[in-house]
This record gives sequence, C-alpha cells and structure tokens, in this order.
Amino acid sequence: MKTIKGNCHCGEVQFEIKSSLKEFTTCDCSLCTMRNAIMVKVPEADVSITAGKDSLSLYQWNMKIAKHYFCKSCGIYVFHNKRSGPDYMGVNVNCLQNTGDTAVEIHTTSGYKMSVNKAEAKPHWPGPRE
Repeated sequence: MKTIKGNCHCGEVQFEIKSSLKEFTTCDCSLCTMRNAIMVKVPEADVSITAGKDSLSLYQWNMKIAKHYFCKSCGIYVFHNKRSGPDYMGVNVNCLQNTGDTAVEIHTTSGYKMSVNKAEAKPHWPGPRE
C-alpha cells in the first residue's frame, strides 16, 4: 500500500489516498457513463483531503445515498462515496499523480440495473423504478 497524491484540473482540490492500485472500475449507471470516469475503490479512511475542501461541490441524485464530489472551479469529478459501499470512495484515477505506468485491469460495475426513485426519476435514468 502506498500513498498517492491527487488533484482536480485547476489544483484547488488536493487529496491523498492509500492504495495498491490493484483494480480499477467503471460503472454503467447514467452518471458514471456520462462522466466516463475510471475509478479505484478506496476505504473512506484512506482518503485525505489536503487542500480545497471548501472548493468541493456535492451532487446527489436518485436515492441520495452516494455522494459525488466535483471541484466548484474546474468542474472535475474527483471522488464519491459509493451507494453500494458507503464506507468506500470511488476515486477518479485520472486525478491521481504518477500512475501513468501502472498496468491495472479495469472491471465494470453494474449500476445500470440499480433501482431508481420513481418520484424523482428523470426519463434518461436507467434502472427499475421503485
């Protein structure tokens, strides 16, 4: 396990994670598909915001369980608390520094079939309505 630094595009949000970068994931839910992020799953306790906490914007949708964080200045998605594992963060691999030479297998997580809150559902959100 090593400490890896990360940041948003403009650099206002800076963070560190502890990870061995063994597995990356993508998700096929409507939000993850639109933002096209590749993520690494990290226990929330292993993510530290080192600068710019006030520059984070929170976006929640559907069941309002997952918490998606973006930089208010540059709009980059940096990480989120996962709906399928609220004690874990999905961290945007493309925000991590010095990982270009890491050969890691990418797995797809199925978010497409997760239930959708019928009362707030937008027509383009896939998944069964509750």
